[in-house]
Amino acid sequence: MKDLLNFIVTSLVTKPEAIKIDELSESGNVNLNLTVDPSDMGLIIGKGGQTIRAIRKLLTVRAIAETVRVNLQLNEPVSEQPAA
Repeated sequence: MKDLLNFIVTSLVTKPEAIKIDELSESGNVNLNLTVDPSDMGLIIGKGGQTIRAIRKLLTVRAIAETVRVNLQLNEPVSEQPAA
């Protein structure tokens, strides 16, 4: 599941090195946490959320084939600010 998400997101973003995917599997549920560069957030969400909905739909199709449930969470990237 993580490989599919990585393939899709890498194809969309401008900074693929900033992609971070955490996968947690437990009792038939797969939780994916996706973090991308702040400048790529708009590309992943898409106009009116269409792109993120399409990604979730693709993951759901794969999850049905694997008889699991999938949840994709798009996390806000933590801005690295120097300490004062």
